[in-house]
Amino acid sequence: MIADRLADYTQTLCYDHLPADVVHEVKRRTLDSLGCALGAWNAAPCKIARRLAQSVKVSNGSTLWGTTHKTLPDLAAFANGALVRYLDFNDTYLSKEPAHPSDNIAAALAVGETAHASGHRVIQAIALAYEVQCRLCDAAALRPRGWDHVTYGPFSSALAAAKVLKLSTSQTVQAVNLAGVANVALRQTRVGDLSMWKACAFSNAARNGVFAAMLAKQGMTGPSPIFEGEKGFMKLVSGGLDLQEFGGRSSRESQKHSTAIPFKILDTYIKQYPVEYHAQTAVEATLIVREELLKAEGPQALEQIIEVEVGSYDVAIEIIGRDPEKWHPQTRETADHSFPYCVAVALLDGHVSLGSFADKRLADPALRALMQKVRVVEQQEFVGWYPEAMPTRVTVRTAAGKEYVKQNDFPFGHPRNPMSDREVEEKFRLLTARSLDRAQAGKVIEAVWKLETLSDIGRLMPLLKVRRGRSKG
Repeated sequence: MIADRLADYTQTLCYDHLPADVVHEVKRRTLDSLGCALGAWNAAPCKIARRLAQSVKVSNGSTLWGTTHKTLPDLAAFANGALVRYLDFNDTYLSKEPAHPSDNIAAALAVGETAHASGHRVIQAIALAYEVQCRLCDAAALRPRGWDHVTYGPFSSALAAAKVLKLSTSQTVQAVNLAGVANVALRQTRVGDLSMWKACAFSNAARNGVFAAMLAKQGMTGPSPIFEGEKGFMKLVSGGLDLQEFGGRSSRESQKHSTAIPFKILDTYIKQYPVEYHAQTAVEATLIVREELLKAEGPQALEQIIEVEVGSYDVAIEIIGRDPEKWHPQTRETADHSFPYCVAVALLDGHVSLGSFADKRLADPALRALMQKVRVVEQQEFVGWYPEAMPTRVTVRTAAGKEYVKQNDFPFGHPRNPMSDREVEEKFRLLTARSLDRAQAGKVIEAVWKLETLSDIGRLMPLLKVRRGRSKG
């Protein structure tokens, strides 16, 4: 049974099983996620989630990042997770089903704080959550069946919580059962004009996963077999799950050569731009095209554009280049999930940053006019490239009859084009510049790089306190 496999892996995985590069990636993703979170401090859905969580006070609870308020761990996982996700700047994994596995980090830290878990134990939990969620994404696509990718989240977050809480094998099985039975999410979250819920969809899944683990710890049981049952997850939600072996374990074939299975966190991607991952290559290609265009035709060239063609592949087009709303975004959530918007704003501004999605920028007539010149086309030669590559070809045509073309296959931050540690630190400092002073940001960076030395993960939380003047809401 899959639930038993998941529970067994959770029980047997230990810190000594994690290679040094896996531990290091956990730290990089933690730092990246904390930066994304503090960068989203004043976002409307994050303020709503924080206010709700602040309505419950627990003296020995989990800290709402940026504050000194402690609440229930499931509420902290929800509020803090919304912060991580809001900017669409946290990491990504692409497979049969896409995911943002760093969405699990807020849950692992929330439960870890209440359990006074060590840095070692939290690192294990985060690596475990990445492994489970990414392997599930490899096993079956949910989108074609109408379900959102966050539906895998309750399982990964519940297992991370089970690891931190030191649940027994039988308790962990029940946490999986409870996580699966009541937490199936509709794909409508990512269709048409996107709402505030986009930022909260996974943090709600993580909240439910944490709650499932907490219930299991108290002795609650859930229906089984949750995956293989007559009315279970595979029958009604995912279809067959071809769940492969987990990181660190050797298959029969690999045992002959004494090689272990690599951990999935090594296959995930850090973002350079705050846009949906399929748009990363589009933005990079557009910025190069823009430079060539201006160099060749001068500063008035942008006004002479008659057509912008974005050549991409089926999955990317389905997510960010198909719905009519992508050409008329009314919200930030829709704009950062729009090929036309991301390409048009990159062409006009020469950069894509958090300010690219401000309300005033969304309403700019020149930007909206340029978006109407963007055409998204599926490229037959790209068939079969995804998910190993994310090819996008941007072609700009001008009134002078000239054509400027650039193709990008592996965006910056991809494992085949990785960010350095220093660049991850710079991203963190950029995102937290308005929330933390430079010295405080330096302390967070230092603490995360030494995460395994913490005897209690709760010692990290005071370092995240948002400085005066930014702490309201």
